[in-house]
Amino acid sequence: MTLAHSPCVLVIEGDENLANQIAFDLKEAGYEALVAHDGMSGLQQGRDRQPALVVIDRMLTGESGLSLCKNLRNVGMRSPVLVLMARDTVDDRVACLEAGADDYFLKPYRSENFLNLIRLYLKPDIDTTEQLRFGELVLDLATRRAIHNERAIDLTMKEFELLKYLMEHPREVLTREQILENVWGYDFMGESNVIEVYIRYLRLKIEDEGQKRLIQTVRGVGYVLRES
Repeated sequence: MTLAHSPCVLVIEGDENLANQIAFDLKEAGYEALVAHDGMSGLQQGRDRQPALVVIDRMLTGESGLSLCKNLRNVGMRSPVLVLMARDTVDDRVACLEAGADDYFLKPYRSENFLNLIRLYLKPDIDTTEQLRFGELVLDLATRRAIHNERAIDLTMKEFELLKYLMEHPREVLTREQILENVWGYDFMGESNVIEVYIRYLRLKIEDEGQKRLIQTVRGVGYVLRES
């Protein structure tokens, strides 16, 4: 039974049986579930209801789930977006991240694994005023926003987690393995391509053009947050 004020999850899935199964599992786990069967209604519900999390099937009828993900980001959706995928290649992962998704879940659908991932993203917010600081860069842990040179920067869930990990270890060279384990640890071990994608996006967001690079590449090792 759904609890009062429980997080709302929007499921955008063209397969009605699968959509109903996911919605049922979400409700049994205490979440409010919304279902859309196509991109247009999914975009509309996303804009109207502002769900806490969105689940999108990559293979939607008439529209790519990744295109829909981009559209949701373009209209200001900041909630985590998970993509249901049938394949697990590096190119597929990178395509999801470049579309603005936070993560993906592989088919065939398994209730327990899926709900574990949902719980990971919908952990209750901890009331905190704590901030991490590095020079002119500030990360607000309560709002999950970055501020650089007085400019507010919206971050996706994984962008926030990656920047938080870097700012917790300033001037320390972090290997790709360390970053993968601490930011994507539950199923990304062994791949570094996702890190490169996210580092690129973080640089575009937090580094001012023409200014010194904050997130620096250490060739053959990993990345470091430092002033010069």
